[in-house]
Amino acid sequence: MRLVVLGSSSKGNCYLLENDTDTLIIECGVTINEIKKALNFSFDNVAGCIVSHEHGDHAKGIVDALKVGIEVYTSRGTMRALELDVRHHRLHTIKEGEVFNVGPFKVMPFKIEHDVAEPLGFIINHPECGNVLFITDSYYVKDTFKNIHNIIIEANFSQEIIEERVRNGASPDFLRNRIFKSHMSIETCKKTLLANDLSKVQNIVLIHLSDGNSNATQFRQIIQAATGKRVYVADAGDVIDNFNKTAF
Repeated sequence: MRLVVLGSSSKGNCYLLENDTDTLIIECGVTINEIKKALNFSFDNVAGCIVSHEHGDHAKGIVDALKVGIEVYTSRGTMRALELDVRHHRLHTIKEGEVFNVGPFKVMPFKIEHDVAEPLGFIINHPECGNVLFITDSYYVKDTFKNIHNIIIEANFSQEIIEERVRNGASPDFLRNRIFKSHMSIETCKKTLLANDLSKVQNIVLIHLSDGNSNATQFRQIIQAATGKRVYVADAGDVIDNFNKTAF
């Protein structure tokens, strides 16, 4: 199994969890043309697309994805916020705590904290990658998880960096306050990871880093030192191989 990063920023977020026969699209915040190109213009292997919440950098491609025949799974709150036709035959309502299947992938949504209608995180299971924990755009996650094999988690900003930018006048107070209540800091990311059983984890991928309020090298070092795991910082165009249940 491999993880392909099409976008991981405020400009757009989209990830492909795939092998040679199965593809799950996670988030739909890039254009359909970018998705088509990444899939070599074939949707034959695409089981579907799961979307965490309504913000454009995660959901702006949903309508076009439906038009080309991709099954999309998201919360009723997200559908309403985007004014989507909930009767669309390829649009599927999902709920916190209710497991559903997307082809060979099994997905369990869970509640996260964000400033939107009904945001969700996901546990994604596939025989090759095991259980994948996916968390983005959440300043706090109350749940903890066992038997996780791979983790994709937001590390949007550093409290130290953003406070320094506010002191220097580079960032206004209101923006800092909004970020604190909507995104996950590297400090919270570290605490969240360490609150979970990491004994089976193979890879940790840090996603959705802020352009001005983060430091990719430092963030990777912090999480690697804290967890002892392989840590990656996602950037558009990255392909992370061996995204598997066990090391090869």
